[in-house]
Amino acid sequence: QVELVESGGGSVQAGGSLRLSCTASGRTFTNYAMGWFRQTDGKEREFVAGVTRVGGGTTYADSVKDRFFISRDNPRRMVFLEMTGLKVDDTAVYYCAADRFGNNWAPTSMDYWGKGTLVTVSS
Repeated sequence: QVELVESGGGSVQAGGSLRLSCTASGRTFTNYAMGWFRQTDGKEREFVAGVTRVGGGTTYADSVKDRFFISRDNPRRMVFLEMTGLKVDDTAVYYCAADRFGNNWAPTSMDYWGKGTLVTVSS
């Protein structure tokens, strides 16, 4: 079992920045690729960014490429999402997720989820 707890959400104006954090407990952190997803009311949960087990590889959704940056700190069992140039369309609940394989970032492929943190971007 892996428990994930997100933090760092909040309200920000368009063009601003936020840094989300996710802390993991339970099984060996480096056994899991880690991802960030987001969801708004009435829409399906969507992939935002992912990082491999040792942090050597990252993947981004086209909508956030060059604005969002994912990283992980394995000794601290944490993963981060640095969000810059925020847009109103980035408003969502952001979820941290863990995956044993890291070769498929579909939400249905993830093994564990946090409860989410709300990011609100205003114009």
